[in-house]
Amino acid sequence: MDLVAGVDEAGRGALVGPVVAAAVILRGDTILLGLDDSKKLSPRARERLFEELKASDAVISVAMVGPKLIDDVNILNATMRSFSRAIGRLRIRPRECMVDGNRVPCGVSVPTKAVIQGDSLHACISAASIVAKVMRDRLMQRFDLRYPGYDFSRHKGYGTEAHYDAILRLGLTPQHRRSFNLYKQARLF
Repeated sequence: MDLVAGVDEAGRGALVGPVVAAAVILRGDTILLGLDDSKKLSPRARERLFEELKASDAVISVAMVGPKLIDDVNILNATMRSFSRAIGRLRIRPRECMVDGNRVPCGVSVPTKAVIQGDSLHACISAASIVAKVMRDRLMQRFDLRYPGYDFSRHKGYGTEAHYDAILRLGLTPQHRRSFNLYKQARLF
């Protein structure tokens, strides 16, 4: 069995909430119809594939790095930490990891390579993309209930005009990333 883990993240460019990384090993003859980069899929398709992944024999781990650490170490370093943590939490050690993008995290004890647009090229990275996106979207739905008026369920914490308007009206939540200089961006929007 070829134990290759795909690794991807969601929320790197968001203004609020954690960056969420997932590592996924597709085992056996797991075949999921429609598996693709999460950004190319509808929310319904992502949810279906997420549930199918959980029900399969795939090995899945998730790691989140919150806004405080993002502000402390910057988004790139926080993303690399989330990748390392997700890989480290896999219950089966992979032979290799393939990370979506052009960088790999330091200090991983498994041979790891970067694959540009890997979430469109490799099923294991597509699966990781879906897991990370669904987990983060679900978290943003909970934030929407906790912080009314920001409409996090709709824009998922990204920099939309409605989100910037909410920042100017309501201020920042504890989940906003201060290092992203949000008030200045809101006024320029």
